[in-house]
Amino acid sequence: MGDASEITLGDGGQVLVPSGQSVILQDIIWNSAGPDGPVARFRFVAPAISRVKGTVDADQVTKDLLHLCETVVLEKLAQKGPLPPNVLVSMADRAVNFGETIPEATQYFESYRIEGNLCISELF
Repeated sequence: MGDASEITLGDGGQVLVPSGQSVILQDIIWNSAGPDGPVARFRFVAPAISRVKGTVDADQVTKDLLHLCETVVLEKLAQKGPLPPNVLVSMADRAVNFGETIPEATQYFESYRIEGNLCISELF
């Protein structure tokens, strides 16, 4: 992967996750700077996680993020080519521009190390 970040927009398709909610891939930011080298960021919109009107709690989100890593992320990585050492999978209750702060937005993040066909959760 090169030194510059590259953004791939999501196709608008819905992905059903274990909590029962449907999420949409907002975008993928390839080769974003991370503490251990390049990171691919997979950003999803998931309205059901809203603090105000949401129906999905943090425990369910953890399972959803892993599911997204094991399905969507691994598939996209296989199509892209060389794997980054880590991926970051996130969900927000609304579309948020990368680097923008929206205090009322609900967001969850999980970092994973990819080993073969496994997503290994990394503490960060």
